[in-house]
Amino acid sequence: MKFTESLTENRDFTRLYRSGKSGAGPYIAVYCRRNRLRANRLGVTVSVKLGGAVLRNRIRRRIKEAYRLHEDAFRIGFDIVIVARQRAADAPFRAIEQAILKVFHALSMMKEKE
Repeated sequence: MKFTESLTENRDFTRLYRSGKSGAGPYIAVYCRRNRLRANRLGVTVSVKLGGAVLRNRIRRRIKEAYRLHEDAFRIGFDIVIVARQRAADAPFRAIEQAILKVFHALSMMKEKE
């Protein structure tokens, strides 16, 4: 991903959950907050309740790929956490992709059209 790094520290996730803006769709919930960097930092969480490791990793890969495909359309300088919901386990890729775009648009995370 060109403009995105991984969000790995637990304190960063906690800070986003507490004080970040949030939005939700049928397949995902998104938390975001401005950072002081020139890149986005992305974290993806998938609960153990969704299934075994294979299923959780598949959901995680689909979310990251949907993000990567539209990365150029997102504003830069944010910490982002995407949380998979139960319905994401059976959802087609296009539905997850559309949910991400819709929630990011609602959170004003999309770049302005030129």
